[in-house]
Amino acid sequence: MAFDTTVFEQKEFKEAINKLEELLSHSKAVLLGAGASFCAGLPLTNQLTERALGSGKLSADSNQILTAIQTSFVGANPASHIEDYLSELIDWLAITARRANRNVPASQVAIGGSAYSNEQLIQAINEIKLAIFDVINVAIDSATHERFVQALHRPMRPGKDNQPNTIDYLVMNYDTLIEDSLALSQLRYADGLEGGVSGWWNPSTFEQNNLDARVFKLHGSINWAEHPSSLTPLRIAPHLKCGQGQSTKIMIWPASTKYRETQLDPYANLLHRARAVLNPRDGSQRVLLIVGYSFGDAHINLEIERGLKASNGNLTVIVFTSDAEPDGILKIWNDDNAINEQLLIFADKGFYHADHKATSANSIEWWKFENLTRIIEGGI
Repeated sequence: MAFDTTVFEQKEFKEAINKLEELLSHSKAVLLGAGASFCAGLPLTNQLTERALGSGKLSADSNQILTAIQTSFVGANPASHIEDYLSELIDWLAITARRANRNVPASQVAIGGSAYSNEQLIQAINEIKLAIFDVINVAIDSATHERFVQALHRPMRPGKDNQPNTIDYLVMNYDTLIEDSLALSQLRYADGLEGGVSGWWNPSTFEQNNLDARVFKLHGSINWAEHPSSLTPLRIAPHLKCGQGQSTKIMIWPASTKYRETQLDPYANLLHRARAVLNPRDGSQRVLLIVGYSFGDAHINLEIERGLKASNGNLTVIVFTSDAEPDGILKIWNDDNAINEQLLIFADKGFYHADHKATSANSIEWWKFENLTRIIEGGI
């Protein structure tokens, strides 16, 4: 359906767009969730969950384990998804690994009334990762994302100097749309891997001078791979034999337990850097633009809230959400007088900023990635 822009003829919504444009002229970061990749042909989180769970990559054991975990999430609000199930599995894996390391005879864990070993859980996790890989390893269209990054990196107000700061992208998605779009737009970026088609993890690349962008893949990436030669991710060219084993793909977010991945690079390093992005120092101002994210990851929500409260007003958060009005954690933040001046919410049926709100009887759909791209291009 075409983007209906008639609502922007109203003064209050025109002012909201002007405010967005003004804020984006400052130092900025972008947080992207699954909704930001949908227009390119990739599934939303619920679609990814459905397709991954139906994958032929899953063995009978893995299906049984997943069914039991899904059952335990019945009634979840917001709805549970494949990453919740993976996290649950990793929690169980941490228990079996700890028991195995201590040579405990009964090292298995009971899931849904059946006992599973450390090896069975590892197999299930690897099969789920492969299932996810198959779902998102499809041909996609990066045209809108290229326009998005080009619009963000150009001066927002022609004739005025734009902030020269590097733009930080906090990416929750496994796909490489942002990296591809930055490269095709001839923008210099670092994603923590050095090299070319094949590369290795080297976080010092984030410290390079004159970068246009830094890309922090907080949940891993479809083009990351494990290899015996390295404890951290490699990017292995698909035509190389050592990259043919898909079981080496790393795309997993570490669970909330003290499983080794939470303590080690790249995840620990990336989260540390993301935390620094959300806490501008020395009086500098930063704007965080959030698109396509449903606020379903508690650890990310906590970091955003911590940034709002700890930045002494130096962090401003702009959220585009498909909810008709602020809901869940967004409503809590919008009702919190200590931080709501720092929060602008562009909801499906209105604009909310502290005590100010402008509502519409109809859907505005400015939260759709392709529509937001058109807005920041100046097409409204």
